[in-house]
Amino acid sequence: MIKKAVLPVAGLGTRCLPASKAIPKEMITIVDKPVIQYVVEEAVAAGIKEIVLVTHSSKSAIENHFDKNFELEAMLESKGKDELLAEVRNIVPEDVSIIAVRQPVALGLGHAVLCARSVIGDDPFAVLLPDVLVDAGDLAQNDLAGMIEAFDKSGQAQIMVENVPQEMTHKYGIVALEGEAPAPGDSAPLTGMVEKPKVEEAPSSLAVIGRYLLPAAIFPLLAETKPGAGNEIQLTDALETLRQQQGAEAYRMRGNTYDCGHQLGYLEATLALAKRHSQYGEGFRSLLDRHANEG
Repeated sequence: MIKKAVLPVAGLGTRCLPASKAIPKEMITIVDKPVIQYVVEEAVAAGIKEIVLVTHSSKSAIENHFDKNFELEAMLESKGKDELLAEVRNIVPEDVSIIAVRQPVALGLGHAVLCARSVIGDDPFAVLLPDVLVDAGDLAQNDLAGMIEAFDKSGQAQIMVENVPQEMTHKYGIVALEGEAPAPGDSAPLTGMVEKPKVEEAPSSLAVIGRYLLPAAIFPLLAETKPGAGNEIQLTDALETLRQQQGAEAYRMRGNTYDCGHQLGYLEATLALAKRHSQYGEGFRSLLDRHANEG
C-alpha cells in the first residue's frame, strides 16, 4: 500500500502571472482554499500518510499554510470562533506528516522528484503535480485510490490518463497502449509515451494528467538521466526506461481534471467546486442564474 507522496512545488508559476508574482501559484485560492490544499486532501483521501513538498526558498507560504499558527489559533479561540478554529486546526489530519525538501536549482520535474529520494527511501510513492486538480465529484473513492489499488495488483508503475479530443492531442503527453484503451477506473499496459505529437501521429487520445505511482527503482534511473528538453531532467525519459525494464500501465481516470496553472482551467475549477460547496454553493448558483439572465 502506497503511503508516501511527492508534490513538486518549486516552480515559479510563470503561467499564472501576475497573480503568482508575490505569492506561490499553489496558494491561489479556489473558493475558500488554496489549490495546494485540494491536492493534499486528494492524497489524504487515498490513504497517503507522508507528503513530501519539493519546494523553493520563495515558497515558504506553502510550508506555513500546513504548519500550526499558535497566535492565530489563540485569537480565534479567545473570540469564540470555534468553526474557523476547527478548520484551521484540521487542514492536515494529525496522522499525516508534511515534510519539505528544497530543489536548489530548477532542473525539471525529474530532478524535483529525485530531490525527495532521501525521504522516500525504498518505498513506492505517488507524484501529484499541484497545479492539476483531480476532482472525484460523487465517486465513492478518488482516482488516486484507484491507482493505488491497480499498483498493488500489478506491481507496475501507474500513470493517470484522461481521454481528450483527438484534435487537442498536440497539447499533451499522449500514451501508446499495448491493446484497447482501458475503461475508466482500469489500467492497461503502456508501450510508450509521446510528448505533444502531431494530431495525425498521436498513438491514442489518452493524455497524461499529472498523477504517477512509481517504485523506488525510478530514483537511480533519474540519477542517470541526461538533461533533455529545456536542458532539464525529464521524468518522462526516466519513465520510458522504467517501462522498458519493468513495464508500466496507464490508469484511466473516472473523475474530472482542471489545469489550475492556466487561467481558464482555474476558472472552470472555481465554477465546478463553488456550485457544490456546502456553505456557498446555493448562493453561488443563484449568482450564476442572475448573471445568466442579465446576459
